[in-house]
Amino acid sequence: MSLRLSSEQVKAEARALGFFACGIAKAGPVATDVAAGFTAWLSAGGHAGMDYMARNVDKRLDPRQIMPGVKSIVSVALNYAPARRMPDGELQFSAYALGRDYHDVVKSRLHALASRLGLTAYRAFCDTAPVLERYWAVQAGLGWVGRNRQLVIPRAGSMFFLGALFLDVELAYDSPVTPRCGTCRACLDACPTGALAVGAPFCAGKCLSYQTIENRGDIPSDIAACMGDTVYGCDRCLDACPWNRFATPTDDPQLQPNEELLRMTRADWLGLTVEQYRRLFKGSAVKRAKYEGLMRNIDCVIKNHELRVKKISPP
Repeated sequence: MSLRLSSEQVKAEARALGFFACGIAKAGPVATDVAAGFTAWLSAGGHAGMDYMARNVDKRLDPRQIMPGVKSIVSVALNYAPARRMPDGELQFSAYALGRDYHDVVKSRLHALASRLGLTAYRAFCDTAPVLERYWAVQAGLGWVGRNRQLVIPRAGSMFFLGALFLDVELAYDSPVTPRCGTCRACLDACPTGALAVGAPFCAGKCLSYQTIENRGDIPSDIAACMGDTVYGCDRCLDACPWNRFATPTDDPQLQPNEELLRMTRADWLGLTVEQYRRLFKGSAVKRAKYEGLMRNIDCVIKNHELRVKKISPP
């Protein structure tokens, strides 16, 4: 089959399906230093309450444990840079969550890619299995992992969903690119909670994205005080990254926010019912936080706003 399937054909079909970038890496165990760093991060509790990160570590570190016989890993990137955001002064959501659930969008296109290539023996993944997708994107030459722990694509930035297609055929492989962050520390300085630090592992427990999405308990008051107007996720490190000045807003219909979401006001959010939540976020990644989590986040932001108003009001 490898004689009938070329890397050029794979990449051409990926572009035709709307993927911004596509690269191919030779499947095999994750590099020893990366594997050691990942297991050390887990041992130190860097993953906070994301217990699923500590499961199936053997599979994360060797894709052959997921798909026996895998020879090639096709990495793709789908641009989600927003063309429209929530209005200034209203409650905000991380840009990646404004459109349809990226898990569904990327996986459906990966299945379409496999179909176009005439493949039947494959596995498709998008943040839905123990796969180190950023690692494989680096190996496939898409970009490098920046200091904000996000994949940076040269002259394109970091606002991309990543996906991986495991194939049992050998192809021509791409090579990693040289990291180009230089001495820049814009993302580190922009992180309001210190989740990012030079020479230190990423601390998920301090990350606003973790706290507003994954954490099911109360948000620590010192971290809640850093939320600003954002009630789901955090884009501070992305907005600060100089590479994202090259980002081109997506025109993908599936990744556009719906009009009802854009019209929501603070008063609307405070009165949000379970039924409205289900309608508003049907097919959205925001469901990850659940209704109770989102209302917790809204309450934190509103209380922070009230405290700021009291501080600046004259006696």
